[in-house]
Amino acid sequence: MAKTQPARHVEPKGSDPNSYSAKDIEVLEGLEPVRKRPGMYIGGTDERAYHHLFAEVLDNSVDEAVAGHATRIDVHLDAEGRLTVRDDGRVIPVDPHPKYPNKSALEVIMTMLHSGGKFSNSAYQTAGGLHGVGVSVVNALSDVLEVEIARDRKLYAQSYSRGKPLGKLILKGAAPNRRGTSICFHPDPKIFGERLRFRPSRLYAMAKSKAYLSRAAEIRWSCDPSLISGDDKTPAEAVLSYPNGLSDMLAEMSEGIELVLSTPFTGRVEMDGGGAVEWAVAWSGNGFGEADGFSRSYCNTIPTPEGGTHEAGMRSALTKALRAYGEMTNVRKAANLTAEDVLGTAGSLLSVFIRNPEFVGQTKEKLSTTDAFRMTETAMRDRFDHWLTASPKEASRLLDWAIGQADERMKKRREKEVSRQSATRKLRLPGKLADCSDGSASGTEIFIVEGDSAGGSAKQARDRQTQAILPLRGKILNVASAGDEKLSNNKELSDLALALGVGIGSRFRVEDLRYERVIIMTDADVDGAHIAALLITFFYRQTPALIDAGRLYLAMPPLYRITHGSKTVYARDEDHKTRLLETEFRGKKAEVGRFKGLGEMMPAQLKETTMNPATRTLARVSLPDGLAGPQDLVETLMGKRAELRFKFIQDNAGFVEEIDV
Repeated sequence: MAKTQPARHVEPKGSDPNSYSAKDIEVLEGLEPVRKRPGMYIGGTDERAYHHLFAEVLDNSVDEAVAGHATRIDVHLDAEGRLTVRDDGRVIPVDPHPKYPNKSALEVIMTMLHSGGKFSNSAYQTAGGLHGVGVSVVNALSDVLEVEIARDRKLYAQSYSRGKPLGKLILKGAAPNRRGTSICFHPDPKIFGERLRFRPSRLYAMAKSKAYLSRAAEIRWSCDPSLISGDDKTPAEAVLSYPNGLSDMLAEMSEGIELVLSTPFTGRVEMDGGGAVEWAVAWSGNGFGEADGFSRSYCNTIPTPEGGTHEAGMRSALTKALRAYGEMTNVRKAANLTAEDVLGTAGSLLSVFIRNPEFVGQTKEKLSTTDAFRMTETAMRDRFDHWLTASPKEASRLLDWAIGQADERMKKRREKEVSRQSATRKLRLPGKLADCSDGSASGTEIFIVEGDSAGGSAKQARDRQTQAILPLRGKILNVASAGDEKLSNNKELSDLALALGVGIGSRFRVEDLRYERVIIMTDADVDGAHIAALLITFFYRQTPALIDAGRLYLAMPPLYRITHGSKTVYARDEDHKTRLLETEFRGKKAEVGRFKGLGEMMPAQLKETTMNPATRTLARVSLPDGLAGPQDLVETLMGKRAELRFKFIQDNAGFVEEIDV
């Protein structure tokens, strides 16, 4: 037996295990880590990150406005792509820093990470970021950055490039009528590439969003006109001021949208101990524009596109409150409501202000502060409870709409389950179906008949190769007045769908149809017409593409048999009978027999008059061009509201010339 040799460690070619030493340990100082790994601080070097630099600078000015120290913010983009943000708030200190006596506080903030005035709550109760961390990152990633500080009636300035000062802080002169901070910067092409530029439309949208959130502050936007392309609707100048905050924002976003309620749910609550919650919610059955709905949230004016604990608190508050209102008004279905039912196609805006927010990631796209859930839920639940009880009509309308959303959700889930089950099982045909022998859909047809008696005659009269018979038991469910649960549990309609080989609702596909023609064959009397109307309503509501494709027909069986001697003819109705007696049997005493139903006809008679393609007459069911409101007509004649049918009868009674009793 061969001896196993121990494995040998082989060094990579050209490597020296002893060459890794202290000199290989790299120490990045100041802002070098930011330039080395910008993705760790702003999420990358793409267009989104490029514009994120503006957000970092603007947030500092907005924090001043939210704290009540600034009333105006100017934003200007010049022709060279340099962006300037100026405010009239408190300014960054310019005196020497106690820990670094050779540097001003401004230089410390601009060149050192984790320095600023927002680590404690003494300068700001709530803030979007840590003052100095964001702006120092902007400084590190800009090839040009110029700061001007106007304070104590003096104007100071300092210039930087790629995170390093180009000189000391200088006193430019007197500034008796000016106060605030101005930062002008240009992102470094060495970091972001030569092709990236600020897009005026994106900057304008970001500034407008901050104006909504800061409420009291006025943002003055300006841009060099040469940067705005011909199809860009961004204004060169604009004053952005929205004292109603998110209410103004929602009103603009909802313009032209049909809403479920005439009044959106809006409000703002100042919390004890600092902080605030502001919201604006509107509901639309058709969604908002291209999206089904939207949910935009902010923490300390910072957008949180991935949501977080504050959004979860809002969803919980609205869902629980609507469920409670349904319970109070004895609406049982309200207990099944979910947040998706309540807010799935709604438009919601949420802004919270909290101390020491915690985010997932440096770019603050998702709030993770646990207390934000409780704070938001408490603030909104109480106000929404009062809002619902104060407007019972609006509340009932909203509850009905949300229950409709829940019904649609359950319907889709059942369809998905049926679809998943259908994919793993063989086709199961109803036991009463007498199928045709031809395996191809081309040239085949299925007759839908009422009852076993008619089905027995039809089975004997049919062409077994191309004609299938499906008997139904009496009058089927009226789908215009029944809910989705009744529809899904109805055996007759389930058997019908199985026989046709198709799904119903959104799962219907014409190409799945097992027959070329679907023929409704009912008695020629009033009861038969009612059953035919119920079936047509089912097809119109659940499989409208079947009608659009011209695949649905009505058989035209006779109501009368007229005989004289060896001559026999058939009449479809009373008028037809009268015409035949006058034209075919004038002056003769003909025998007239009335069929009680298809089951009373001999198979040969049924075949000759109704089923033989060579001698029968079929009526194709269609929606003629120019027919207005078929959905409304179906709802009027077949829906739940009897008063609509009564009015229809009153309006159209004058067109009836004779009623055969």
